[in-house]
Amino acid sequence: MSTPHADHESVNSPHPQPQALPTNRLSHTLDTAIAVIGKTLSWLWIATLAVVLTNVFSRFILGRGSIALEEMSWHLFGATMILTLSYAVVTDDHVRVDVLRERFSLRFQAWVELLGIVLLMLPILYFMIDNLIEYAYRSFTRGERSQAPSGLPYRFIIKSTLPIGMALIAIALSSRALRCCTYLFRFPRELHLRRPTDFR
Repeated sequence: MSTPHADHESVNSPHPQPQALPTNRLSHTLDTAIAVIGKTLSWLWIATLAVVLTNVFSRFILGRGSIALEEMSWHLFGATMILTLSYAVVTDDHVRVDVLRERFSLRFQAWVELLGIVLLMLPILYFMIDNLIEYAYRSFTRGERSQAPSGLPYRFIIKSTLPIGMALIAIALSSRALRCCTYLFRFPRELHLRRPTDFR
């Protein structure tokens, strides 16, 4: 339901601002890919819940704790969290300081996002990915496993999810930056979709 203030702005403003950043062909492709990956990997939350419940049942009902199950629960939780963060970026569901953000125009928001992504986030993610790849590879070459005797082997698997998750976030942020460019500079050219998407 529109408010009188909103109706007043739409009548008097010759160019009312859109409620979301426009998309372009490349950003739409990237967003769609990230959305598919995110929705697919979100099923890992079911696996995480199943492992946690199994561990609780084993420990508190059967009285037989399992270090492997305990490690598997936090491995799955960490992997699922890092691998689905990019989906939150694409759908704009990550945490923002909304009290301040809602006071700014969409143009100001786009400038802040574009500069923040290009000058801050992408350089940081580049260095993180570079170091995390070496971190995971070192774990692989050493055959690293849990220090607990009955813990999980192949520690490199969980460590490999870190650079992969960061790379997905970098792709999602790059798409967001492209959408900002479409709104601010009209380049890349806006893509007019026949059916609206859930991307904000």
